[in-house]
Amino acid sequence: MPHITILSHAELCPEGAVVSARYGQSICEALLDAGIEIEHACEHACACSTCHVIVREGYASLNSPDDNEEDMLDRAWGLEPHSRLACQAVVSKADLTIEIPRYSRNLAKEKKG
Repeated sequence: MPHITILSHAELCPEGAVVSARYGQSICEALLDAGIEIEHACEHACACSTCHVIVREGYASLNSPDDNEEDMLDRAWGLEPHSRLACQAVVSKADLTIEIPRYSRNLAKEKKG
């Protein structure tokens, strides 16, 4: 079972975290299953860029982004060469290290609780 190491994020996981993922699961699904509330305003439809992550290790093991994802990534804050939408990046058998950017372009962030 692959693991995803999440680097420290002030709001979502201040201490960082390591979560287990299933082969074939999206990064977004794995984080949500582990209780890390990454933004995903379009509910995994690849229609926004709120679940943008930067893959620091293991990028080559992921499925390739399609044209729609590439277009959505152009709207992401802090875009880098190894940026992906967490809802579209599918985990293989390799471990990953990701960074969740500090900001997103979500204009209507909802607070739970």
